[in-house]
Amino acid sequence: MSTQITGAEALMRALEAEGVNTIFGYPGGTIMPVYNALFDHQQSLNHILTRHEQGAVHAAQGYARVSGEVGVVVATSGPGATNLITGIADAMLDSTPLVCIVGQVSSHLLGTDAFQETDFVGISMPVTKWNYQIRSAAEVPAMVAKAFYFARTGRPGPVVLDFTRNAQVEMMEWRSYESFKGTRSYQAAPKVDSQSIEDAAALINSAKKPFALIGQGVVLGSAEDEVLAFLEKADIPYGSTLLGLTATPCDHPLNKGMLGMHGNYGPNKMTNECDVLICIGARFDDRVTSDLNYYAKQAKVIHMEIDPSEIDKNVSADVPVLGNVKETLPLVTALLTLAKHSEWIHGFDECDKIEWEKVIQNQIHPGDGELTMGEVISRISERAAGNAILVTDVGQQQMMAARYFKVARKRSIVTSGGAGTMGFGLPSAIGAKVAAPDRDVIMFAGDGGIQMTIQELGTILQSQIGVKIVVLNNSYLGMVRQWQELFWEKRYSSTPMINPDFIAIANAYGIKARRVEERADLASAIEDLFADNQAYLLEVKVLAEDNVFPMVPAGSRLDQIRFE
Repeated sequence: MSTQITGAEALMRALEAEGVNTIFGYPGGTIMPVYNALFDHQQSLNHILTRHEQGAVHAAQGYARVSGEVGVVVATSGPGATNLITGIADAMLDSTPLVCIVGQVSSHLLGTDAFQETDFVGISMPVTKWNYQIRSAAEVPAMVAKAFYFARTGRPGPVVLDFTRNAQVEMMEWRSYESFKGTRSYQAAPKVDSQSIEDAAALINSAKKPFALIGQGVVLGSAEDEVLAFLEKADIPYGSTLLGLTATPCDHPLNKGMLGMHGNYGPNKMTNECDVLICIGARFDDRVTSDLNYYAKQAKVIHMEIDPSEIDKNVSADVPVLGNVKETLPLVTALLTLAKHSEWIHGFDECDKIEWEKVIQNQIHPGDGELTMGEVISRISERAAGNAILVTDVGQQQMMAARYFKVARKRSIVTSGGAGTMGFGLPSAIGAKVAAPDRDVIMFAGDGGIQMTIQELGTILQSQIGVKIVVLNNSYLGMVRQWQELFWEKRYSSTPMINPDFIAIANAYGIKARRVEERADLASAIEDLFADNQAYLLEVKVLAEDNVFPMVPAGSRLDQIRFE
């Protein structure tokens, strides 16, 4: 039995059929018919009104990263659409599934430079997995089905539906909604090659010094249990990329920490000493590898990856294993022999001692002087006891939080990896809290990054979202200042910050807030932060010229690690 409905109403029904219950967005002229249809679906589709379209897309990213579902964003045409681009590009680099629905002028006006017309399909094409312009209402169900299929399958990513106004108001015949089943031109996951499985297992079984690199592909493939079974059977120590940190428990004995520019000493150093390097669901990003001419040249490389375009792109693989790691890891694990690599693992322990003495103990237990970022983050982490979701902005506090905030549960870290987007933290924390309302969401930001999207405090006010915000205020653009100190003779060009009263701003939005400048006040302030389920902003004045160490300078070898 069919029914005549508008294209906008068809969109609402299609979203409900896809299991969507939350939308982030901002209304405007060309998307108004969609918002009119949404008015009748408020019981099933919770719309979070952000204060800026960039806030909406980052919130959808946070929601997707914590929930494992597709994040949905709605915006109008022209500037509304283009304001999404930073978040869409961020999602593309970090493989975050989004469906972004943007308004467009009516079909007969396309190409006339009509009011708020932009070629958003063309603009977004380089930073989307798939996009499409809907020009008639009849296309809506099939194109929405395609959008969700492409966003969530294979290597996830953002898609765009450019929705002309005429298609929103036209009538169409609604019969039923059918999910998209796939097409020959798109292979969600490569067919697993049994020979590559055997070759990988043989190489691992012969290894004396195996080392694994764990990336976000493990999380995206929901393969957390499979990767631990693999690592434990063959007794393989491992390090994680920034986005792969939440794939395994922080306190697992084989977990040797974070890889990369500000990662831990052990996993960085031992990458260039292992004899077999197993990369699982990661893309050999330059922040992990540094100078490729000196990266793991002594090792045989196994690369387990769902995206064929990543194989041999940066690091040549001796054994590529294509497929979803949730499928390929158990196949390799079944062929592994039980092993012990105690002497090899002991080398990581020696590295840990060096890093503790040179960096960590002074960062988290400074004793006297001004408060440090690591000290504040470590103490909040202890209070959270592994149960909170960590969200960060980008900069020094991001690296400090990745190093010193400990999580114990899956999908518990949300941060901007590939794009390094300042302003990501606050709106993505909103999305994370919407996805996990019963968990504490702790967001760390610097005094620079928080001001890039500080208007999203209004979203917290309107939707009563209980995010815990920690502003580590050093009155600098800290990461840039660190580089200026170390490599530009302390020429602090445009990095000192004159900041507003963050407490007054928070209070103006109805958010409780407190400022801490002395170590003696930190403990009680942390208790205030966790006192109830309401939003809270804690500003902590920290050491102005604090630096994140260890550090592998860009373009250096992994063994050229600076501790000061």
